[in-house]
Amino acid sequence: MTAESFDTVLVVDFGAQYAQLIARRVREARVYSEIVPHTMPVAEMLAKRPAAIILSGGPSSVYAEGAPQVDADLFRAGVPTFGICYGFQAMAQALGGEVARTGTSEFGGTLLNVVDRDSALFAELPSELSVWMSHGDSVTVAPAGFSVSAMSEGAPVAAFESVDQRMAGVQFHPEVMHSQHGQQVLEHFLLEIAGCRPTWTMSNVIDDQVEVIRSQVGDKLVICGLSGGVDSAVAAALVQRAVGNQLTCVFVNHGLMRAGEAEQVEKDFVSATGVRLKVVDAERRFLDALTGVVDPEQKRKVIGREFIRVFEDAAAEVVAEAGAHGQQVEFLVQGTLYPDVVESGGGTGTANIKTHHNVGGLPEDLQFKLVEPLRALFKDEVRAVGEQLDLPAEIVWRHPFPGPGLGIRIIGEVTFDRLETLRAADAIAREELTRAGLDGEVWQFPVVLLGDVRSVGVQGDGRTYGHPVVLRPVSSEDAMTADWSRLPYEVIAKISTRITNEVREINRVVLDVTSKPPGTIEWE
Repeated sequence: MTAESFDTVLVVDFGAQYAQLIARRVREARVYSEIVPHTMPVAEMLAKRPAAIILSGGPSSVYAEGAPQVDADLFRAGVPTFGICYGFQAMAQALGGEVARTGTSEFGGTLLNVVDRDSALFAELPSELSVWMSHGDSVTVAPAGFSVSAMSEGAPVAAFESVDQRMAGVQFHPEVMHSQHGQQVLEHFLLEIAGCRPTWTMSNVIDDQVEVIRSQVGDKLVICGLSGGVDSAVAAALVQRAVGNQLTCVFVNHGLMRAGEAEQVEKDFVSATGVRLKVVDAERRFLDALTGVVDPEQKRKVIGREFIRVFEDAAAEVVAEAGAHGQQVEFLVQGTLYPDVVESGGGTGTANIKTHHNVGGLPEDLQFKLVEPLRALFKDEVRAVGEQLDLPAEIVWRHPFPGPGLGIRIIGEVTFDRLETLRAADAIAREELTRAGLDGEVWQFPVVLLGDVRSVGVQGDGRTYGHPVVLRPVSSEDAMTADWSRLPYEVIAKISTRITNEVREINRVVLDVTSKPPGTIEWE
C-alpha cells in the first residue's frame, strides 16, 4: 500500500496468540494495520509514521527477568497508544503506574464494571460487560494523569485512559468475540481518542493497488499462475484491472481438481475478467507420475515437482512468444497474503516466492520480479476485493483447497477411476451443503476416498464390496485450530443417501469428528 493513502496502526506483538486478530479488528474499523515485533526499535516504528500504536498481549510477567519492556521514548513521541493485557501492564509500568500479582487471577469470561461514566473508551456502553480476561498480574495503580475507566474483581484497574495524551488501555481482550462490545471499545480508541481516518475500504484498496501495479510494471509484461483458488484469482484480476493485456495467466490443469473447478477457471474467470489465459492440460502427465505412489508426502513431492516443470515450460513459451514480438516478460504475480508475510518474519528484504498452495515453490531461477497485490490483505479482505472486482461467487467463496488437490484426498494410489469416484461424491457433498445454506458456516469440507479400503454392503438384493468415503466438515477462523462442524443430521443423511445411491463404487459414508489438534484438517 502507498504510505500516504491510509492511516497506519502498528500492532506491536509481545508474543500474543491474538496479534493477527487485533490487526484484523483494527481493519474492521476501516483503519489499516500492520504487525511489528516488540524487538523493533522505537525509531523504526516512528519511521513508519503510525497514526496510532497498539501494544498486544503476551505470555510474560512484566516484572519477570528478561520480560519484554516498552521503551519510554515511544510515549514521549506523542503517538496515540493503546495497551491490551500484557501491553496494558507494560504501558502502565513504563508510565509510572504499578503492576503486581494480587493473588486473584482471571481467565475466561469476567464481569467488568465501568466506573467512569464520562469515559471515552466506554461511551454509551452498558455499565457492566462480560469480557474475556487472561491474566495473573494486575495494574494496581494507574499512571499519573490517567483516569481509571473500569475494574473487575481481580483487576482494580481494568482500564485507564488519558484523552489529553491520546492514550488508553484495557486488561481484557477486546479483540476476541467473547468480549461484549469489544469492537466498540477498540473503535472508540481508534476513531475518537486517536483520531484515525476510517478510509481502509476495499474500493480504496483496489484504486490504490491499481496505481501501485501500474507504477511497478510500466510497459513490461506479466505472467501469473492460476490455481483455481481465490488468492491467485483475485491477484490476477487486480493486475488485469491495472495493466490489461500485459498480463498472461497460466492454468496448469493437473486433473486433480474437483468437479467443475477447471471450467470455472477456463470459462467463468476469463468471462469475468477478460484475461488472456494459457491452459496446459497435464492430467495424463500427473497421473503417470503418480502411478504406484501411495505415501502422502511422496505424492506431494511428485505433484509439486511436476507442477514446477509444467509451469516452467509454459512460462518459457510465453516468454518466447513475447520475445518474438520484441517484448519482455519481467514480472510474476503471486497471491501472497498478509499472514504469509507475518509468519515469514515480516517480509523485509527480498521476497521469497510463495509456496504454491502446498504444491511446491516456483523456482527462483525463473528470474521474474514479484508483483504481490494482496500482500497487505487478510483472507476475508481478499474475498471482499474479489466481490468488488465482480468475480464469480463460486471462486470468491471457494473453500480452501490444497494445491495437490484430490491427490491427497485419496488414501492409496491415485488413479483416473478413483479420481472420478471421489469427484462425484465430493460434488454431492458440496451441492447439499450449499442447498442447506451452510457454506458460510464451514471453513473446509474435505471428502476423503479410502482407496485401499473396501467394506461389505448391500444394495438392492445383492452384496457389494465398495469403497468408504469420509466426510470431514470443519469450522475454523484461520486453520491453525479447527473443530468438526456440527452439521444437521438431516443434511448428513441426505449427503450419505445420495452418495451411496448415485456413486456406484461407494457403499459406505462415515463422518470424521476429530478436532485439530490432535487431527489435521486433511487426512494426508
